[in-house]
Amino acid sequence: MTFRISLCNEVIRDLPFERQCALAADLGYDGLEVAPFTLSGDPARLSGAERARARRAAADAGIEITGLHWLLSAPDGLSITSNDAAMRARTLDHLRAMVDLCADLGGSVLIHGSPPQRRLGDAPSAQAGLDNAREAFRVAGEAAGDAGVTYCIEPLAPALTDCVNTIAQAGEIVKALGLPNLTAMIDTSAAWGGEDDPPEALIRRHMPTGLLGHVHFNESNRRGPGQGAHAFAPIVAALVETGYDGIIGIEPFDYHPDGVTSAARAIGFVRGLVEGVTT
Repeated sequence: MTFRISLCNEVIRDLPFERQCALAADLGYDGLEVAPFTLSGDPARLSGAERARARRAAADAGIEITGLHWLLSAPDGLSITSNDAAMRARTLDHLRAMVDLCADLGGSVLIHGSPPQRRLGDAPSAQAGLDNAREAFRVAGEAAGDAGVTYCIEPLAPALTDCVNTIAQAGEIVKALGLPNLTAMIDTSAAWGGEDDPPEALIRRHMPTGLLGHVHFNESNRRGPGQGAHAFAPIVAALVETGYDGIIGIEPFDYHPDGVTSAARAIGFVRGLVEGVTT
C-alpha cells in the first residue's frame, strides 16, 4: 500500500506559490494542502484567473492541490461560535466560499481547525457556542456535498480551544447531522495533547466506522514527524491495517531548523516508515 503525502504549504509560504509547488514535487510530495491565507488576505475574493493560475502551477509541477486547512485565519472577524449576527453571516458565507475555492483548486478535502475562531467563550454559554458551531458545520457539510468534496472537523487539544477536543466529540456532531460529506479527522499532535489513547488506537477504533476522512502527521512538540519523542511506525501500521486510502498531510508548526529543511526531513521520514511497514 502507498499513501499520497501532502505538505501543508504554510511551511514554505515565504516562497512564491509556483516555487512551493516545484519544491514539494522535487522533495517527493504528491501535493500541497493549502492554507488560504497564504494565497490572499481575503481568499474568498480570489478571482477565477488567480484560482486557475494556482491550479495550473501545481499541475505544471506534477503535483495536486489536495485540499485546504486553516480555513478561518483570514480575513479577520470570523467565528463559528459567536452569537453576533453579522459575524455569523460573514462566517457562514466564508465557509461556503472556502468549499468553492477547494473545488476550484482541484482539492478533495477541507480541514476545519482554526482554533481562535471557535472559542466557546465567544457565545453567551458553552452550549450556545456548541450549537452555533454545529450549525456552521451543517452549512459547510451541505456545501461540501454540493461541491463533491469532503469537509472534516478537526479535533484540537484543550490547550488550543475548548470547542471539540476529541474525535468522539467530533463524531457526535457528524452523526447528529448525518451529512455524507461531513466527517472528522485525526491530527497526531492534537491527539497526543487531548485524547486518552494514542493515535494508533484511535485509528483502529474510528477508521473502520468511516469517521476519519483525513490524517495530519506532526509531533507533540509541534515539529515535523520524526523530530520529537513519538513513534510513527505504529500509526502507519494502523493506517495500513484499517485500509486508509486517503492523504497524509504533513503539518509541522515549528519549522526546525527552517521550513524547507523541515519539509525535506518529514517526507523522507514518512516515506521510509511506509516502505518499512508495507514491505
